[in-house]
Amino acid sequence: MKYTLLIIMLCLSFKCFAQTGKYVLVIHGGAGTILKSQMTKEKEQQYTKGLNDALEAGKKILANGGTAMDAVVAAIKVLEDNPLFNAGKGAVFTNEGKNEMDAAIMDGSNLKAGSVAGVTTIKNPITAARAVMDKSEHVMMVGKGAEKFAQQQGCTIVDPSYFFTEERWRSLQQIRAEDSSKMLLDHDSAKALLKQPGNKDYKYGTVGCVALDMNGNLAAGTSTGGMTNKKFGRVGDAPVIGAGTYANNATCAISCTGWGEFYIRLVMAKTISDRMEFGYQALADATNEMVMKQLGALGGDGGLIAVDKDGNIAMPFNTEGMYRAYITGNGKTEVKIFKD
Repeated sequence: MKYTLLIIMLCLSFKCFAQTGKYVLVIHGGAGTILKSQMTKEKEQQYTKGLNDALEAGKKILANGGTAMDAVVAAIKVLEDNPLFNAGKGAVFTNEGKNEMDAAIMDGSNLKAGSVAGVTTIKNPITAARAVMDKSEHVMMVGKGAEKFAQQQGCTIVDPSYFFTEERWRSLQQIRAEDSSKMLLDHDSAKALLKQPGNKDYKYGTVGCVALDMNGNLAAGTSTGGMTNKKFGRVGDAPVIGAGTYANNATCAISCTGWGEFYIRLVMAKTISDRMEFGYQALADATNEMVMKQLGALGGDGGLIAVDKDGNIAMPFNTEGMYRAYITGNGKTEVKIFKD
């Protein structure tokens, strides 16, 4: 009897030990020409608090043995509700003066995924993406159809005016003025203007989250308002599974941010996973190759966050900064904005 109790106690202790420190949560709030010299202390504190709030929402779930999927949704909802970030409440405006949002989520345990694109009335697009994954046989839904489905599944629907923010509206007017100016320039002058640092800061941005839970399952999610002044129903990489969002328990979970067209062309997230699975590359090597070399070689910029099946973290970016943060089960937390 004494030995039986000892064995039970050892097993319980081992179970607790095995779970302690096994979860990881990583988030991002977009990449760009983010310079300390151009940001007020107050603004920096606001961004830092926003990232910490998202971390805490995801941590509560993971620390209590919850799933990576639930943690990803919880963290992204906090970022979507924060007007500082280009997703949900802080979404940028299209050329027509509308807010059109995209989101995606993927479960690494079974490769199930869901996404929505071009939605205008869903308060938290990441919840609609999950509904597509969990409650339909589809992967992607767009526009009015996605909104109708989301409403049927109980997602919160709001009037489009909910997404209006004065700062994003001013950004639209600014870029409209710049685009008008570029029309008066010759081709070479226009190209030079486009390459000037800072011109793209307010054009695009994204939020995202990747997580590893105590059961060893990975999940990834991404949400965005897209590109300021976008036309003709443009959709970026965020809702494209394998481009801006991907998760596979055999390799890693990834959420991207940056110039979406280039991420789509590189099939960024899936290519990193393939490099790990078939090329036997480590997470750091695979992500650095794609972001620091191949993305820039095409003329694109941005970054990504990733966590692999062993809990290793990567957060590469080829811009001046990226809003990023992570927390692990052993208590380590880091929040960063600028390039170190």
